[in-house]
Amino acid sequence: MLTSLFFLAILFVGVPIGICLCLAGMFYIWDSGNPLLFQSFPMQMFGGVDSYGLIAIPLFILIGEIMNGGGITRRLVELSMAFVGAVKGGLAYVNTLANALVSSIIGSATAQVAIMSQIMVPEMEKQGYDRTFAAGVTVYGGMLGPIIPPSVMFVVYSVLAQVAVGDMLIAGILPGILLTVMFFVVIALMGLIYEYPRSERRTLRQRARSVLVCSPTLLIPVVIVGSILSGLANPTEAAAVGAVASALVGRYITKEFRFSQIPEMLVRAGIYSAIVLFLVAAAAVFSWILIFGKVPQATAAWVQTVARDPVTFLLLSNVILLVIGTVIDGIPGLIMTVPILLPIATEVYGIDPRHFGVVVVVNLVLGLMSPPVGLSFFVAAAVTGAKPGKMFVVTLPFFLVCCVALVLLSIFPWLSLGLIK
Repeated sequence: MLTSLFFLAILFVGVPIGICLCLAGMFYIWDSGNPLLFQSFPMQMFGGVDSYGLIAIPLFILIGEIMNGGGITRRLVELSMAFVGAVKGGLAYVNTLANALVSSIIGSATAQVAIMSQIMVPEMEKQGYDRTFAAGVTVYGGMLGPIIPPSVMFVVYSVLAQVAVGDMLIAGILPGILLTVMFFVVIALMGLIYEYPRSERRTLRQRARSVLVCSPTLLIPVVIVGSILSGLANPTEAAAVGAVASALVGRYITKEFRFSQIPEMLVRAGIYSAIVLFLVAAAAVFSWILIFGKVPQATAAWVQTVARDPVTFLLLSNVILLVIGTVIDGIPGLIMTVPILLPIATEVYGIDPRHFGVVVVVNLVLGLMSPPVGLSFFVAAAVTGAKPGKMFVVTLPFFLVCCVALVLLSIFPWLSLGLIK
């Protein structure tokens, strides 16, 4: 109890979550009166990052840097315009479809929101869309980033849960498609109420030219996802090949990427990777302390008095995770919840850890779009000038269909496991 109070106290005064986890672990050891445990502390931290699968994280981040610097994002938007740009509310569809395509490369919700807000919101405003709506649609499109592979959150979860990284990345494909389709439906229904503008109609020749010019950029997600699905490469190898493919596409096809940019991109990718990996190391210590203190067992005993079957447990977990996700970012949220809830899900209710991982990740990502914090809304607000609270209200139907998607994912495991061999 004292450790929990200490953890919450330093968390709410603004101490970074990774430091909080380490300090809470030290406080528990001191409070336990067993100083010998301090000798295991650094070993637990090292063990947390001693995983081959974690090499995929800096590589995926580097792919996003190269793709953005090589002008590949803009071409994916242009490719989306060729397919759905001319219908009523066309740019809203384009925004969602482009986010789905970009998410197969970036894999981070906040990074994707920042990039796509710069590209899509000004263009939608020019076409007559309300800035708040345009920014809100971009935020929910960014939700696809950590779900459609590659996904840094799925890589971190796979290490925490000790499941294959490739399986977790594949498990995100169908949920990503489901959310994309549901967002399309919301845009269509909202279009019956609001007079969304139509984009300029393109001739067949213009569409064909856009497809011809922009299609090579799809080589990057095809190489990454295709090599994993086919079994030719594991996720780490696929990420390395994807980084090379993105550099070649940016240099020789879009011709906007310069090799002189690589040092700066490596520095940015290294900084973000270091932050993520430190969180993973701190998570290892936190999990060790939880197990040592028998927290999962106590939580399991309480949950069993409330949830009688796997579906009820998942629905209860949805509520808990959504609340946590509203105030804590995705990866720290994983680190805090997975060590407690995963053993209950697998050992008590027999839930597949890959299915549970999808539910957890979607929940925590949705928390990025939920008050009172809504980090993704603040990112979009910083880029576009729209008000975060108004964004949430205007795009409330998107939030509601995300909740429906979570219920469907909880009830039907095949939506997560259908593509896994």
